Amino acid sequence: MPITKICCIGAGYVGGPTCSVIALKCPHIRVTVVDKSYERIAQWNSSKLPIYEPGLDDVVQQRRNKNLFFSTDIAQVRPYIPDVKVCGRALLTRKTFVHKQAIEEAELIFISVNTPTKTFGNGKGRAADLKYVESAARMIADIATGDKIVVEKSTVPVRAAESIMNILRANHKPGVSYQILSNPEFLAEGTAIEDLLNADRVLIGGEESPEGQAAIEQLCQVYEHWIPRKNIITTNTWSSELSKLAANAILAQRISSINSLSAVCEATGADVSEVARAVGLDSRIGPKFMQASVGFGGSCFQKDILNLVYICECLNLPEVAAYWQQVIDMNEYQKSRFSAKVIESLFNTVTDKKISLLGFAFKKNTGDTRESPAIHVAKTLLDEGAKLHIYDPKVEESQILLDLTHPSVTAEPEHVRERISIYKDAYSATKNTHAIVICTEWDEFMELDFKRIYADMMKPAYIFDGRKILDHDKLQKIGFIVQTIGKKLIRSSISRVWGSQTQM
Repeated sequence: MPITKICCIGAGYVGGPTCSVIALKCPHIRVTVVDKSYERIAQWNSSKLPIYEPGLDDVVQQRRNKNLFFSTDIAQVRPYIPDVKVCGRALLTRKTFVHKQAIEEAELIFISVNTPTKTFGNGKGRAADLKYVESAARMIADIATGDKIVVEKSTVPVRAAESIMNILRANHKPGVSYQILSNPEFLAEGTAIEDLLNADRVLIGGEESPEGQAAIEQLCQVYEHWIPRKNIITTNTWSSELSKLAANAILAQRISSINSLSAVCEATGADVSEVARAVGLDSRIGPKFMQASVGFGGSCFQKDILNLVYICECLNLPEVAAYWQQVIDMNEYQKSRFSAKVIESLFNTVTDKKISLLGFAFKKNTGDTRESPAIHVAKTLLDEGAKLHIYDPKVEESQILLDLTHPSVTAEPEHVRERISIYKDAYSATKNTHAIVICTEWDEFMELDFKRIYADMMKPAYIFDGRKILDHDKLQKIGFIVQTIGKKLIRSSISRVWGSQTQM
């Protein structure tokens, strides 16, 4: 039987965009996204969505309140008036009603909740915390009155589907059966809508029983409305779960590999961009994820590798765990190395110096700051006594303040607030500063009038290009002292001295 109703538990970076595209491409399917956060759902139903993704606004506007609904406490799919009121307040909670309705009516339910790294207990700092996944499974078990296909969309450790099934079976009701599928997302923030519309592949894992294969086929039919069948890969559940971790681990490994070589380039006089191009032209390797930078960030790479490390340790594979841990260690080294270069170049002291951070998101075309290298750079500079002027075109001021006053960053949040200023444009953020640090590769930074910026800065004026996006020769001609990653930049005056003929 074709799927006609889908419920997604979780309205975050995965659930929101994924279900929006499903609603766009499957107008006959009613898609309801539920989340416990009233604020987030209000934003999904407003003109300013809770996340920034190119193209997402258009997709949501086309389908919202037609076959796409975002809800926490009001059932969007049909009007609801509480039966009993006391002093104007409903005794029956609307939150319970909508979750019950959406889950009860859906044939297919996505679990797309957060799976953060555990911060305490067994596996602290490495293992995935599955409390939200478990909570979603218990909610489904409590509410479901008919057969359901439950789909893991969150990034989970291998054999998490088994845990979900154990919860559902332990709370089994007569006449209700479940099939658990793994359907990991392969989205890159900043290109999520493009990735969804033109996916390289869609991966679906399930049981190898007839019932499991039938459930896989039903989900395949949903995706076949816009994804060619040849791009839909089916596996067993465990292969699907591990494939997601493996994909992110290997991509992060490539970044750490080229970043490790950037240190060699700086020590030898090689140019990491030239090295990356030469290596990337090898068809066996390719050019993607070969751009040296201050380091990788985001919600997935570090979290998934740490999860993989923990799994390997639990499986008594210490050599494998150590191998993948090195990818994380190299990323931390790159962030620390870049931050140290800033301080060293500024005469080994930045106390009370004004430094401009351009970019705070972990990459361009997103407002996400999770694990952003900018946080590490900012923390290091603040610890050394610097005053920071910060500008990012998409990150909210409240998010920057939240990140830099987090207990993992500082024990003195009020002191930090006094030493950071957040600006609405790059020109204001750089005025009267001693140095500029490029932390995010926003396109607009390449279009800035650096002559104007140089004129308004303290001298000597420094630029530290942590993303290798600027024209360094042009900046040096203006008068900047430029530092970047993976290349020694020699000022023209020094170059002429070194290049002059030796006097006998």
